[in-house]
Amino acid sequence: MYQATTSLGYAAVPPYRGPMKLEGAPKGASVLILGAGIAGLVSAYELRKAGYKVQILEFNAKAGGRSWTLRGGDEFTELSGIKQVCRFDKGQYINPGPWRIPYNHYAMLDYYKELGVAIEPFFQVNYNAYVHASDTFSGQPQRLRHVQCDYQGGVSELLAKVVGQGTLDSSLTKEDQQRLLESLKDFGALDSNYRYSKSLVSSARRGYEIDPGGGLMPVASYSEPTQLGDLLKSGLWAAISQGQLYEFQTALFQPTGGMDMLPRAFERELKAVLQFNARISRIEQTDKGVTATYTDLKTGKTQHASADWCICTLPLSILSQLDINVSDKMKAAIAAVPYDTAFKAGIQFKRRFWEDDERIYGGITRTNLPINRISYPMAGINQPGKGVLMAAYTFGADSYKFTAMTPDERLQKVLEYGAQIHPQYHDEFDNGITVGWHRVPWSNGCYGLWTEETRKEHYDNLCQIDGRILLAGEHASYIPGWQEGAALSARDAVTRLHRRIVGSAS
Repeated sequence: MYQATTSLGYAAVPPYRGPMKLEGAPKGASVLILGAGIAGLVSAYELRKAGYKVQILEFNAKAGGRSWTLRGGDEFTELSGIKQVCRFDKGQYINPGPWRIPYNHYAMLDYYKELGVAIEPFFQVNYNAYVHASDTFSGQPQRLRHVQCDYQGGVSELLAKVVGQGTLDSSLTKEDQQRLLESLKDFGALDSNYRYSKSLVSSARRGYEIDPGGGLMPVASYSEPTQLGDLLKSGLWAAISQGQLYEFQTALFQPTGGMDMLPRAFERELKAVLQFNARISRIEQTDKGVTATYTDLKTGKTQHASADWCICTLPLSILSQLDINVSDKMKAAIAAVPYDTAFKAGIQFKRRFWEDDERIYGGITRTNLPINRISYPMAGINQPGKGVLMAAYTFGADSYKFTAMTPDERLQKVLEYGAQIHPQYHDEFDNGITVGWHRVPWSNGCYGLWTEETRKEHYDNLCQIDGRILLAGEHASYIPGWQEGAALSARDAVTRLHRRIVGSAS
């Protein structure tokens, strides 16, 4: 649904205005930040640079929130009490939450640059990866490039026939019809007779049956296109536009070494003002300031933190359970936004068979199986040794079905499904770990699920400064589910709060 709203323009990326320049902060003015995810870290970082006294309270023992990476030795305990230990080899990891940074997420990219965090390419689309449906083509996965080229070719041939029959005379001039034919010939890899057929031009797009070689190697052989009718019946055409969505157009990136590299960099900058292992239970404001009551999870003692103002970046799924004295309108807004669920499985395999056997280097395979997609790692490409696949990433009912199982049962089911695409799964399996976001204690879900109706009724109320409290996070943005939404929301909140504080002090 998010991808659909993006394509319709409802989730377009807001304008980014570059580095922040906040001036005139009153001496001694303080702001309490609740949550050390991206929104909390950005808020604290920018306010501190502007001269404010800040303090951050964070539930976890490290910064990042949902921008999280699991490596060998890490432990994860679900809400149900199920505990998993990651057993990946050194250098291997999985990102349970965010896993890519689009080229147009300018705020995030600028923070990576400003804090000196290295990034590397992320392949959203790999034409040599697969698209798969268990009920078509005898359950055999199809190369993405085959499906895309054959679909474009088949549709182009049909349209070329329509143009050739003169049925577009009322809408196109003769000259435009000829231009259209030439463009269809190029777009669809059609031959001189405007047919999409087994030929040099089509094989140059979809690949050869036998690739051109050297010396006395076998002579190149053209490949046989799939019939358009078969593609239409398969439904696989639905996967070929994934790289055309605004956020998924090349280029995309990932931080070198894991998604928590940026939170680690923020943490180094903000170390002196970060209070970890703080479980917040109450947020109270007066006309003088804001006080948060929390339990120190290390000592079990109840503590209090106070400041003149507060930016709360806790997920609404958590905030809605806390005692907070804000206006009825803000309370209603907080309660109005449910959170999506998601399930990810990271599996370490004994060797990188997807590269060795199938020449898939990065990218994503899409399937109608409950695992939904497989993402191939960019880290360690073409290197010997083990590798970790994001072997499942699914939402909704399927994610609940997976988390109803034990961790071992989940992995076995993921292997069972994945083996329908990669038969090597069972022989090459080493170990794995799974995360269901509706069972993550510090988020109770993946991201905020707005509708057009709830945005109209509650969004502005959620984002307003309520007394001395202001909310920020991906839920307070028009690009939920993205770190950029959290960063832009935080920057907007900081800017508006700064204006309010300066105005109050003048």
